[in-house]
Amino acid sequence: MLQIDLNCDLGESFGQYTIGNDKEMMKYISSANIACGFHAGDPNVMNETVKQAIKHGVQIGAHPGFADLQGFGRRNMNISPDEAYHLIIYQVGALQAFANIHGGKVKHVKPHGALYNMAAVQPSLAEAIAKAIYDLDSELILYGLADSELTKAGEKRGLKVAHEVFADRTYQSDGTLTPRNQPNSIITSIEDSIAQILKMIKDQKVKTIHGEEILIKADTICIHGDGIHAVEIARNIHDALRRENIEVCTPS
Repeated sequence: MLQIDLNCDLGESFGQYTIGNDKEMMKYISSANIACGFHAGDPNVMNETVKQAIKHGVQIGAHPGFADLQGFGRRNMNISPDEAYHLIIYQVGALQAFANIHGGKVKHVKPHGALYNMAAVQPSLAEAIAKAIYDLDSELILYGLADSELTKAGEKRGLKVAHEVFADRTYQSDGTLTPRNQPNSIITSIEDSIAQILKMIKDQKVKTIHGEEILIKADTICIHGDGIHAVEIARNIHDALRRENIEVCTPS
């Protein structure tokens, strides 16, 4: 039987602002990437999201991003490798503390937004992130864009790596995601999203925005939790995978 991890970015509410329906999303995923307070989230939200993940048997992951609450961590920032290293240490360490008090454990790290996309193409940034994760806990799994500089850096460092693909994003010819500020960067049809997912899992291929097919490795699929119809989309994807006899589980 084919297997795939379904991960979702959660814990992105903060203060009086509620983003997404984390409790419902937990029913359909196997891994949660929990915001660590820089691009989204706050201590109260981090604590509650960890508790919900443990309750639902969902793998706990840290989702560190740039210190850019106003831009939701999706704006590029020019930081040094040392700054990136400390950025990861600080945020992942905070989530590890919350997991610890509830008897859980952070099992993976997935950078967020612009930090993720920049590390996918910048070796020095990718290497700093991989080193920070390894130094914190060499058993942590690094989630990164499939076949990117980030996954290469993780493998070189000796980390377990999960090559990530996206349910609702389109791809460029070089395997990178189409930037959100460009047309057709987001897949809005659930049928098209499911078709893309199944092709990536079964054929290890994805059709790019230019129409050609490229090879892609899929260990984990990201479904976003902050959209209006996020829960409905997650349920449909989960059900489609079950119909195809594809088991939803954490990365082996």
